[in-house]
Amino acid sequence: MELWVNGSRKTSSAYTVEGLLQEYGMERKLVVVEIDGAIIQRDQWAETELTAGMRIELVHFVGGG
Repeated sequence: MELWVNGSRKTSSAYTVEGLLQEYGMERKLVVVEIDGAIIQRDQWAETELTAGMRIELVHFVGGG
């Protein structure tokens, strides 16, 4: 299905937020997920279903100085 991820159109076979993060290798990182303007809590990732056209922002944190 086609999704908008961080402003770019992407094709994904994931059905849930958790699956999408696994596709990107981000499931174990400190990530904030926003879908259509709403932040999705980590404990809801497995049951939050994706539908075509969703606008998703994935923000992850990196350390540094």
